[in-house]
Amino acid sequence: MPKSKPGKQANNNTKKNPSKSKPSSASKSKYNNQNEKTISKSAAEFFAENQNIAGFDNPGKSLYTTLRELIENSLDACESVSMLPDIQVKIEEMTQEEYNELRGIGNNNKSKNGKDDDGTTDDGVVVAMDVTDGSTTITNDNTTKTLKSALNKKKKQKKTNNNDAYFKISVRDNGCGMSHDAIPQLLGRVLTGSKYGVRQTRGKFGLGAKMALIWSKKSTGIPITVVSSHMERSDVEEEGSMKSKDGSCWLIPGKYISNCVLDLDIYKNEPRIISHTKKLNDDKPPFIGTCMTVLISGNWTYYKSRVTTYLQQLAIITPYARLSLEYINNSDSKKNMTLVYQRRSEQMPPLAKEVKHHPSSVNNLLIQQLIHKSNNVTNFTKFLTSSLSSITPSMAISIQEEIGLNDNDDDNISNLSDKHITQLVQILKSRVVKAPDSSCLSPLGEYNLNLGVQKVIQPDVIATFRDRPGAVDGHPFLIETAVALGGSNAKEGITVTRFANRIPLLFEAGADVVTRVALTKIKWSLYKMDHRRDKISVFCSIVSTKIPFKGTGKEYIGDDIIEIQHSVKRALQGCCQQLRTHLTQRNAQRDIKERKGKLLKYVPNVTNSIWGILNEIQKRKRSRNDEHDNDDKPATNTTAGNKRLRILEQIDKKKITKDRIKNDLLAAVEANNLSLTEKEDEIHNPKNGNNGNVKDKKSGKTNDNTAIPLFIVPMKVENDKTPYVDNVIQHKMFTFWSSCPITVLKD
Repeated sequence: MPKSKPGKQANNNTKKNPSKSKPSSASKSKYNNQNEKTISKSAAEFFAENQNIAGFDNPGKSLYTTLRELIENSLDACESVSMLPDIQVKIEEMTQEEYNELRGIGNNNKSKNGKDDDGTTDDGVVVAMDVTDGSTTITNDNTTKTLKSALNKKKKQKKTNNNDAYFKISVRDNGCGMSHDAIPQLLGRVLTGSKYGVRQTRGKFGLGAKMALIWSKKSTGIPITVVSSHMERSDVEEEGSMKSKDGSCWLIPGKYISNCVLDLDIYKNEPRIISHTKKLNDDKPPFIGTCMTVLISGNWTYYKSRVTTYLQQLAIITPYARLSLEYINNSDSKKNMTLVYQRRSEQMPPLAKEVKHHPSSVNNLLIQQLIHKSNNVTNFTKFLTSSLSSITPSMAISIQEEIGLNDNDDDNISNLSDKHITQLVQILKSRVVKAPDSSCLSPLGEYNLNLGVQKVIQPDVIATFRDRPGAVDGHPFLIETAVALGGSNAKEGITVTRFANRIPLLFEAGADVVTRVALTKIKWSLYKMDHRRDKISVFCSIVSTKIPFKGTGKEYIGDDIIEIQHSVKRALQGCCQQLRTHLTQRNAQRDIKERKGKLLKYVPNVTNSIWGILNEIQKRKRSRNDEHDNDDKPATNTTAGNKRLRILEQIDKKKITKDRIKNDLLAAVEANNLSLTEKEDEIHNPKNGNNGNVKDKKSGKTNDNTAIPLFIVPMKVENDKTPYVDNVIQHKMFTFWSSCPITVLKD
């Protein structure tokens, strides 16, 4: 047999040896999967790792979101007891050294040899190191000016590049406060709150204030401090009590003041109480409301404008609140600022009522939750009528028959199978029922919206409009809008300000439905507005039990929801129609003013021309008189000649002068301007004397321009045997037949 080559034989042996062969990718993945561990995380731990979901993207955004969450909690606390809110915000910026001193940390900027990071010793001597050989040379003050200036520039550059600092934030309100035992659970457990249910709320998931605590724990490690006094209600007036704004009850300040220093165990999602004490509320005046203090890392340089804009827009949407902001910079007092928005209105919107779920908003999981909560109700028809809105007993019976439930299934709803629940959900969504109840909404109101815009923007003219309630997937919504022209600090073009459940929305405005509708769906030229030159401010407030936000940031509403898009368009058109009459009159006055300005511009030139012509005529007349004296021929007398002679005589007698011609021209311009103004006033505001009737000069007939009101009455049915023919209302365009007697009131 032929012998194989040694090289090939070695290769073959290598391939045949399984111990030396490399493991395949399948065996690797199997090996790795065996070492994987299944880990379960708490809600607090999840949001601590994914803080961008709650708006804590970076230190600057975290500072803004912390302020927003604390302020909105304070507003909710005040509105829950119908107290006019008084929110006081204090921001104190701390340097790294002040923070280290507060935490009891020594100065870590010095190395072991007593030098600072910049190479300066305690004696002020600069220590320079040679990079080539590593040797160190000490220089005196005369030779270190260049090095010091370079180091100072490096310090400034480093400070400019890193604007993060520490901020002590305190937010105090005059609301209902929190009970002593409820403080740890309300602020120390994520996804715990009192706003779950079908009603309009600013927040719903119990996440905002807890995220501020989590960010404080991550950035500074300092727990929050809460001082609160729980207010009590009473139907009888007592000493020191205050009456609520709606007059429903008397509010008594709490007997005790609770002081709680609270931390959060993110792994167990439980509060960790550091100290929790209470004392008698014997202050004069007594302590009312809640004061929360938190120390976090943030960036004021980049988000100062966001914070001030948020407070400005919050003052628009809550004109019944007093808002104050005090910013203190411990390192530079020149940067201190104070911002105050006084209360403009004392009318608060009504509280939103909690309602039942609408049939079109249910799903399989929601039905199972409702079944689990209805412990005392076992009957199927009673379950439907008591747990869902717009379901009558007869409708519930028909649904039961359609599903095919027998008597045994009807005895206990907990025995419903998944098949029955799926059938029930499909039937409920297909049934035509009454629209959702809008009493669960608490809109601001056109009156407050008007006052809020005037308070902050101070526009030249404003119009407000509220559209009819609508619904999206069984959740009711209501839209209020305002359109203002002009105002302080207003910019040319269209400026859109958005609110959702009375919360300002500052980010991602370009993709929002309000911005899209205002820029693309409204033809501003039809309403006498120039969307490029005029200063148009658009304000839109959307309230709903469930705002259909896009994305996890909850900063904008998509324009793919047709119901909201049409409602926003109708509301903006309603505002524009109100403004059109005013703008038509304004444009007419502007045209009259421009006409007057143009005429006055040419008065001096016309005066000079007329005076020059008169002087030329006077010269010719004198030359002709000299010729006639020489020829002894009489001058011809004509009408035109007589007029010229009289004018020339008045010029000779100084009755017609250049100044008089100018004054007469100015008076003619004023008379013409007054005549045009009166005609415009008659068109827009007809006098009661002629009731808007205008007499035609040519025909001598009077045209009746009186507005005829439209009366909406029941229409006549053709087969009606007893029509009230004597009570027919005639109109130029319609004839209304009444099916019942009508009493017409005469002036």
